[in-house]
This record gives sequence, structure tokens and C-alpha cells, in this order.
Amino acid sequence: MVSLLDVLKAQTEDTSGLFVAPDTVCAKQVIHLRSKVLTASSHYWGFCSGYLQNYPIGYHYDSMQFQMTVPSDIDIAKDGDNYYAFVLNNSTNEFLRFNFGNSLYNVPSVTNFGDLTNVLPTSPTSLYVVKDTFNDNWHVFVAGGSDATNSTLARLDFRNSLANVPNIANFGNFNSVLNSPRGLFIAQDADSNWYGYAVNSNQLSNTLVFFDFRGKNISITPKMTDLGTLGNTMAQPSDLAAVKDNGEWYFFVTNFFNNTITRIDLGPTLVNPTPVATNLGTMNNTLFSPSSITITKECGGIFAFVTDLATSELVRVRMPSALGPYTAFNMGNVPIVDSAHLNNPSAISHVLRYHDNLLAFATNLDTTISRFAFEQCTSSTVQSSSFHTPPAYSYDTAGLYNVYYIVDEGLPTMQIDCKQIRVLPIPAMTITPDTLICQRDTVTLVDVSVAADTIKWSPNYHIDDSTQQIVRVWPDYTVKYHIELDYPNGCIVDTNITVTVSKVTADAGPDRYLADGATTLLGGPNTSIGSNYIYSWSPISYLSSTDIMFPEANPPVDFTYYLTVTELNDSLKCRDIDTVVIRNRCLDINLPNAFIPGSGNPSTNRFGLLNRQLVKLNYFRIYDRWGKLVFETTDPTKVWDGTIAGKAAAQGVYVWEADGFCDSGRKVTGSGNVTLIR
Repeated sequence: MVSLLDVLKAQTEDTSGLFVAPDTVCAKQVIHLRSKVLTASSHYWGFCSGYLQNYPIGYHYDSMQFQMTVPSDIDIAKDGDNYYAFVLNNSTNEFLRFNFGNSLYNVPSVTNFGDLTNVLPTSPTSLYVVKDTFNDNWHVFVAGGSDATNSTLARLDFRNSLANVPNIANFGNFNSVLNSPRGLFIAQDADSNWYGYAVNSNQLSNTLVFFDFRGKNISITPKMTDLGTLGNTMAQPSDLAAVKDNGEWYFFVTNFFNNTITRIDLGPTLVNPTPVATNLGTMNNTLFSPSSITITKECGGIFAFVTDLATSELVRVRMPSALGPYTAFNMGNVPIVDSAHLNNPSAISHVLRYHDNLLAFATNLDTTISRFAFEQCTSSTVQSSSFHTPPAYSYDTAGLYNVYYIVDEGLPTMQIDCKQIRVLPIPAMTITPDTLICQRDTVTLVDVSVAADTIKWSPNYHIDDSTQQIVRVWPDYTVKYHIELDYPNGCIVDTNITVTVSKVTADAGPDRYLADGATTLLGGPNTSIGSNYIYSWSPISYLSSTDIMFPEANPPVDFTYYLTVTELNDSLKCRDIDTVVIRNRCLDINLPNAFIPGSGNPSTNRFGLLNRQLVKLNYFRIYDRWGKLVFETTDPTKVWDGTIAGKAAAQGVYVWEADGFCDSGRKVTGSGNVTLIR
């Protein structure tokens, strides 16, 4: 049944954002998206974009080639067409750069910058990549230290490219505010000023630290302020992730000591000396030893991913808004394609989009890296498009799908929009398959669905009722009947039933008048031609053949012939019948103009009147070329056999004359020549 469903429509559309899309459709529905961007240098549509609600595909990078020792943090960024990751080695005080080239699926090359002449923070624990778009400069902030005596904050400057060798400046630890900092976050707020935050993970601290760069220049030394324990809502915080939702800033902090998450509400700006914190608990006991957290907004929802150090598991927390409600799901130890797994993950990066895939990376204490890919689905008939007006497409199965649209990619004018389309299963229905009928037959078509509100058939051609689920049709030619069913849930199922009409045509030819004794060729030009047809003429009287398209007929009286043409190839053996009426008229004497005595063919070895409606023959005479009478009779059925006095007459031209009366009383007289052929 499903394969018969061609087109479906949605009743409502989401017109917000950069493009217009239906919000709800059914499986197999043809979808038309419409861009609202009038001018752009490039367009990219992803119709089956990766969805963070799905299960990721894992990949494992071996430690041998990456020079990692007790990695403590990782982050990724895109610069131009290239992708980079940065990793901290906690035990060896090293800063690593991974260059993936133009694809996050590549095996990266690694640059180990070491401790940058001993300026890198000791025992580095946290890093954050940020771009100053005003000055077009890249920076990586690094925090580290095991206690208040050796904890510091540093900034690595890559200038206009992450491919450059960085310079480094260490800001130290003003007033010993930092105490084993983690969860570094740096951002430019709506006032264009730069701010930052971190959490102190030392069990004697458990506080939130605020960095104020005091203006628009990210290069100056920030002022550091300890905002306190926020009501003792944090317990050995291991990481911090930030999100801005509905104009408000929120931090989510993982607590390693008591296996909980704390939400910190800052309000509309990043400057808040008294933020409000709420401990959200263990997320339904899905957390055991949370080591890191990343949070991202994707297609109208917010997703957080938490790594668990002890169990080597990944937990997903989904929320419609930062204020909840929160739905946590333990995804377990995400299997990797090469049979490896997470192994005591210490950190997880941001989630970064690569075309229609969403990727994140995690560092493991066994010095390996794991990659998680939420890849595009394969349920759309078209995967992507680079046209302003994308092609129509559909989804094969029910589900929730992300449509991703980006214009002016890589330019300052770049804009991104994402919408979700809910695809509902096709409602249950019973539908007649495409069917074959003979011309002028009637067939019953069925499209029954109990849940449907209304139904409409089109075209309204040779159909008894276009608003019923069971109809009768009798088309003269092949018709694709279009059926549209409306459902209360918003689906409009639009399908087709093709009624193929087997058009067998019999053409016996036009009705005609036939001279008495004459022969005519039956059949017309419209008869179906081919080896898959058989022909049958009836009655069989006075016909040269009964199974060919064009037989000869010479009936002596008015006669009606029937031609039946039957199609052999279709299962119905469709046929058509046509008639031809021959009206025989006695208007003249009718004779052949030559004959061949002794030929053995009765139709050509005698010479006589062909008329069959003569009731009286006054005379029928034949003369040789010298005028000698060679044959004479008054019997219309008598014929000359080509002999004279019992001897074969000579080859040549002979003259005949005849006179008589037809059965209608009409007098007919004629004369002419006949050639005797030897």
C-alpha cells in the first residue's frame, strides 16, 4: 500500500526565520521549501541534517600518533575552510594543535608546542577557543593549576589564523582567586565587552570565578573576582558550559564529587555579581562521576552531553529551554567503529557542524581521542541542495527531521537557520492497486481510510461520485485518478490510482454499395495492428478469408459483416467489434475483362456474367474479332469455356454484348471486350 502513495501535503507552515517549511507532514509527502533570502552569494540546504536526539557513530584515534599524556581538555574550531582541535596534556604541561585540514573526518596532523617556554599554566586543565571578529584575531585561553599557589590563566594569540605559531601571555592569579580552575568560558557580550568565567574545582573552594576584561580589548589582563560558592550548590566542579537562551545567560556545571549538575542563572548580561544557582541533581541517576560537559542549541532545542570518567559513558540531557524540563538519557559507552570505546573520558569539545553532520571529540585518560558523529540521515529522497529554490523532496519514514539552511557561508553576512519537520506515519488505508480494464468496461475503485475526514477524487471524469471512498469509474482512455484524503491530525494524503484502458479497436470499414457481382475489400485504417491481436470476421459466407485484417467479400445480396479484434497480451483478453453493411445494387452488366481457359482456377478459367440479381437475360453473346458469333445464351448462369465447336479458341480479344432485367425490374444492357489468354 505504501508504495502507492505519491504525494502528501501539510496544512500548516513555519514562516519564521530564513525559510518557509511545513511543520508537520506525512511520510512520502512531497515537500517544497521556500527561501526568504532575496540575495545571497551561496545557499546550502541540508534536508536530513544530523540530529542530536539520535545515537552517534563513534570513531577512535590511536594515541601513538598524537603525543598525548593524560589529556585534560579539548576544543575544536573552524578557521576558513580548515578545522582544528586543541588539547592540553595535564601531566607534561603541553599544548597540542591538531590540524584536520578541510574535513573533521580526516586523520589530523599534530603540532606539540610544549609548555611554550614554561609560560603555559602548570598542570593545564581547561582551554577555550575564541575569535575576536572585530580585529580578526584568534585566541586560545588556557587555565591550569592544582591549587591556589600554582593556578594561572593564560592567553595564546594566533593572530589571523589558527595555523600560525602562537604567542603566549600568562595573566597569573590575581589575589589567588584561581584554585584548580576548570570549565573556562570567554565571550563578548551584547555591550561588545569581553568577559569570562571558570569554576574552581579544588574541594576546598567550589566557587565561580568571573573575568572582566574591562572593555572591548580582549588582549588586556582581566580582573578576576571570586563570586563564591553560590549557596554551596557546587561540589568539586569538573566543567562548565554556557548557553544563551531567550535572551538570558545560563551556565551548566558538572559536579564530580556528588554526581550532579548545577544551573547558574546570570540574566540578560554576563555581568552579575550575584548569580542564582540551582542544583539539578543526578539527572535521574544517570550521572556517576561527570568529568566534562558541552552544551549546544540545535534546531530549536538545547542539548547537553556529559562524559562520565568512571563508567566511560556518555549522557545526553535534552531540554526545550535552559529552564527545563530536563530529559536525561545514558547513551552508555558509545561503541566505536573499530571496536574501541570511551576509556575514562576526561573532556568533551564543543559540538561543531560539518555540512549536515554534527561532531564532537572527547579525550580519554588512556591518551586516545574519540569522535562522536551525529550524521545526516538517509530517509530523504534528496540529501542536500545548493540552489536558492531547492528541489522538492520527501521523507520515507516517520520521525523528526532537521532542515538546515545556510547562506553566504564563510562570509561576514553568513546566516544560518534550522527547522524541524515532524513526519507522521501514513494513516492506515485500503487502496485499490493500479488496474487494467477493457474499453467501455466499468470498475470499482476503493480508497478506504476510517480516520479520514473527507475524500475527493479528480478528475471528475466518468466517475459516479467523487466524494466517496468507494467509487465506480468507466474511462474511455487511461486515467490517473487523484485521491486526496484529509485527516484530523493535519495530514492530507494525496495518492493516485491509475486505470489503464486497453484500447482495442476494430474497424470493419465504411458501409458501402456494391455493384451486382462485384468484389470489395473489407476493413478500415483504425483497426489495431500487431502480432498481439487476432482478427475474426463473421459470417463466413462470400469471404476470401475470416482471420485477416482485409478480406475480400462478394455477397450476392445486402449483407452485414462483423469484425472482432482480440488483444492476446493482457489478462482480460479485451476485444472490440465493428460492423460493415454492404448493400448490393444491380445497376449494370458486370463481367471480367480477361480470362484464362484451362488454368484450373474456377474464378479465372471461365468467362460469364458476374451479376447475381438478373432475373431475365434476353441475350449474352460473344463474337470473335471478325464478328463471328462464338457463344450465346439466355441463362445468366451459363459461362463460355473458351472453346468453339469443341476446340480451343484462339488467344485474342473478343467482343461481348448482353441485355436483361434485374430483380428490381431495372433493364440493364452492356457491351465490351474480353481478352482470352493462353
